[in-house]
Amino acid sequence: MSAKRYPLPKRFNAALSERAYDKLRALNAHYGFGNNYILTILLESLDDVADSKFLEKAFRDFEAEYGAPKIDKMGK
Repeated sequence: MSAKRYPLPKRFNAALSERAYDKLRALNAHYGFGNNYILTILLESLDDVADSKFLEKAFRDFEAEYGAPKIDKMGK
């Protein structure tokens, strides 16, 4: 029996830092999923794989170093 394909109906372009892209590629190589699936798995499982305190710190550290980007309403 062949595996079912998980539907990914939302598509968007995403820019990544070299470090983030290297990690994405390493996860892809280790688990054998495409980049879209890796990102989907991580985001859908974020509460399970990331400690909320560390996640909050990561966002605050990023904001402190680079500032908060302007929010793009994606054409809405």
